[in-house]
Amino acid sequence: MRGSRPKKRVAALGSAGALVTATLIAGAVAAPTANASAGSGHGQDREARGAAIAATRAAKAGIDWQDCPADWNLAKPIQCGYVSVPLDYAKPYGKQIKLAVDRIGNTGTKAERQGALVYNPGGPGGSGLRFPTRVTNKNAVWANAAKAYDFVGFDPRGVGKSTPISCVDPQEFVKAPKADPVPDSEADKLAQRKLAREYAEGCQERSGAMLPHMTTPNTARDLDVIRAALGEKKLNFLGVSYGTYLGAVYGTLFPGHVRRMVVDSVVNPSRDKIWYQANLDQDVAFEGRWKDWQDWVAANDATYHLGTTRAAVQAKWLELRATAKKNPLGGVVGPAELISFFQSAPYYDSAWASTASVFSKYVAGDTQALVDAAAPDLSDTAGNASSENGNAVYTAVECADAKWPTSWRKWDRDNTRLHKDHPFMTWANAWMNLPCATWPAKQQTPVDVKTGKGLPGVLIVQSERDAATPYEGAVELHKRFKGSRLITEKDAGSHGVTSLVNPCVNPRVDSYLLTGKLDGADVTCAPHATPKP
Repeated sequence: MRGSRPKKRVAALGSAGALVTATLIAGAVAAPTANASAGSGHGQDREARGAAIAATRAAKAGIDWQDCPADWNLAKPIQCGYVSVPLDYAKPYGKQIKLAVDRIGNTGTKAERQGALVYNPGGPGGSGLRFPTRVTNKNAVWANAAKAYDFVGFDPRGVGKSTPISCVDPQEFVKAPKADPVPDSEADKLAQRKLAREYAEGCQERSGAMLPHMTTPNTARDLDVIRAALGEKKLNFLGVSYGTYLGAVYGTLFPGHVRRMVVDSVVNPSRDKIWYQANLDQDVAFEGRWKDWQDWVAANDATYHLGTTRAAVQAKWLELRATAKKNPLGGVVGPAELISFFQSAPYYDSAWASTASVFSKYVAGDTQALVDAAAPDLSDTAGNASSENGNAVYTAVECADAKWPTSWRKWDRDNTRLHKDHPFMTWANAWMNLPCATWPAKQQTPVDVKTGKGLPGVLIVQSERDAATPYEGAVELHKRFKGSRLITEKDAGSHGVTSLVNPCVNPRVDSYLLTGKLDGADVTCAPHATPKP
C-alpha cells in the first residue's frame, strides 16, 4: 500500500489484481565523500565513492535550466532541467540515467534566500515536480518558506520523466473490474498468486536492467547528486510519507550534508519493518482510520443518511460491496474498485466529505456518481500510463530494498489472521505486494538508519492516527535521529500534516526552516479543523 499525495484519484492495480489508490505505503559545490559506515562491506564503500564522484561531476556541470516542456504542465516562471546520475553507483563511469528536476526561485529578496528546498512526496513512485506550483498557486501555508527557499522538485529514478520503468501495458493495468481481493477459496488465492508472479515477470521483461538499481539508497545518492548540481553545499529537504524514509536513509548515508530536514508522516525505518511488516502494520492502521471516518459519517447522518452509528454505516458498506461483487456497477466497479475509491477517506480528511457524498448518492439511488468516481477512464491514456508507472516503481523499490518472505504459507497465514479483525485493506494490500515473493532481481538488506557525524536536528511531524504510516514510525525515527524533535498532531489521522492549516504546526515548521531552531522538547498539537460535511 502506498503513502503520498494522490492527485484527484489515481487507480493503481495492486500487482495481483486489487485496485489501490496510487499515491502509499501516496520530495554542492565540493562534494565531500559520503559516510560509508552506514552500510556494511565493500559494496557500500564503492557506492559511497561512486556517489562522491557523481556529485563532484554534477557540481561542475550544474543544471541547464529552461522553460518546461509544454506537456509537463508547469508554466513559467517554473523552470525545468535534467541531472545525470549513474545507474549503478558502484560503476560511476558506467551507464548514466537522466533525472528530471524543476524549480521556482525564492519569492523574497536576495538577502532572504537560504538556498533550495528539495521535496519528495512519497510513493515510492510519486513525482515531486508539482512542488514549485505551491508558489505559483499562492499556497498560504508555504508562503513564508517560499520567501527563503527556491522550491525544487524532481522525479526519482524510474518515475515519470526520469527514465521511467514499466511492468505491464498501462491500458491493461487499469482495466476493470478486477477480482475481489478478498478470496473466497483456495482457487481465488491461486489465481491472485499467478497474477503476482506474472506481474513480477512483466517488470523483468519490460524494465529488467533498471530493477537491481531501483533502491532507496540509490535514490538517496541521486538526491545528493541533485544537491551538488544545484550548487548547494548542504541539503534542505522536505519528505512526506515514503519521502521520510528517503530522508532517513539520506541522513544516514550523508549526515554531514544535511542542513535542514523536515519529515512528515513517517515510514518506520526499522530494518525489521522494511517492507513486509510495514505493510501489515498499515492494514491495522487503515482499519482504525476507516472506523474514524464511519464515526464522522454517522455523526453527520442529517447530511448523508447512511446511518447514525458506525455499525450502520459499515452495514451499508458491506451491502454495497456484496452488490458490486455480484454485479459490478456499470459493469466495471467491483469490490477492488470500491476499495480503491473508498480508501482515500482513511488516507486524507480532505476526502471525507466527497467520499461520503458519493456513497450517499448511491444509497439514494444514483449509481452513476459512484461509477464515475471509481471506474477507470480508458480514454485518459496519460493518466493511466502515470498510474502504471507509479505502481511499477512502488513495487520495484519495495521489492529491491529488502528481502521478502518467499513462503506462500507465511503470507497466507499472516494475512488470513490479520484480515479477521482488519478486513478493509488487508488482502488488497497483500496482493499488491506479493510480486516481491517471486522478485526476479537482487534484494538488498535495508540501511541501518542512525545518527552520523554532523547530522543536525531533524523536525519530525506526525498525526496520531495516520493510516498509511502508523505513529510508531515517527517514534522510531525520533529515537534513531539524536537531537530530532517530534510534533504530534493529537486525535488526527490525515496523511501529510505539514500542508494542512494548523496554527500549532505551521509556525513551528516555518521557524525551523527559516532559523534552524527546534523546540526545547517534543510538542503535542491539537488537531486541525475537522472536515465539514
